[in-house]
Amino acid sequence: MIGIVYKSTGSWYWVKSKDGDFHKCRIKGKFRIKDIKSTNPIAVGDNVVFDIEKKGDEQIGIIKTILDRDNYIVRKSVNLSKQIHIIAANIDQVFLLITINNPPTFTTFIDRFLVAARAYRIDVILVFNKIDAYEIEERAEILYLKDIYEAIGYRCVEVSSTQNINVSTIKEMMLGKTSMFVGHSGVGKTTLVNAIDASLDLKTKQISEQHKQGQHTTTFAEMFDLNIENSQDARIIDTPGIKGFGVVDIDKYELGDYFPEFFALKEHCKFNNCIHTKEPNCAVKDALEKEEVSWSRYKSYLQILEGEEESEHYRTDVWD
Repeated sequence: MIGIVYKSTGSWYWVKSKDGDFHKCRIKGKFRIKDIKSTNPIAVGDNVVFDIEKKGDEQIGIIKTILDRDNYIVRKSVNLSKQIHIIAANIDQVFLLITINNPPTFTTFIDRFLVAARAYRIDVILVFNKIDAYEIEERAEILYLKDIYEAIGYRCVEVSSTQNINVSTIKEMMLGKTSMFVGHSGVGKTTLVNAIDASLDLKTKQISEQHKQGQHTTTFAEMFDLNIENSQDARIIDTPGIKGFGVVDIDKYELGDYFPEFFALKEHCKFNNCIHTKEPNCAVKDALEKEEVSWSRYKSYLQILEGEEESEHYRTDVWD
């Protein structure tokens, strides 16, 4: 049988077959994907071939093969720096949820995620969530960030799940697609999913006042069918809150290609292999001095280029 992985716990996989039934499955033997050193060989969204075997009174699915992926998105494993963790596969688009201060989302996190998604050919929509909770200065910061990212081609949407602001816009964008929701713990991913489809009734928790961080409510990525009118087989992938995002295996001479504003300028650089740091007659640095390129984006680029781990040093409050 052929099915789609809807949930993974690392040991068990819940696979929905083409006839609509769910099957609890395991991996057959030593299952590894060629050329991918990942902590999880099978991810939510994978199309798999599986058989059903009877174990006493229980029927267990045995996954034998993964079908070719259209794409997937990964990050560095938390405990094994040389390995990667596949967040999900076969994604049409990602909604990256951003909040200014409850909890704060830093520009380095945004930029790292955008680089990874672009490298794996996945469209990203930036969702500025909880807009009903912000004061004037915070609203100005959102508008400033929207200007940066819309100028380089990313769609930005301001949303309030609790006040039902632009929830219908997100819902319309999801029709007929497999969409993944990502962001730090506490940015409101699960609340937004529930606002889009109340029948899912996913669990949420409050923000920790001490650290202004969310409490993890989603332990593993999980996919759900969207139960709304004219959904056109829309699916939602809800993911665990991500504290940091390590960019994996991008050559330093190619990194600039994943910053669309840098890629647009590279043909005007003096050297074909310009990495936009110390080279003379660099079009990116010239644009930076003219404030045609965002300094926060350039700082993120340098941080990734130099192999630094993500830190809270570069925040969304990029007024300096």
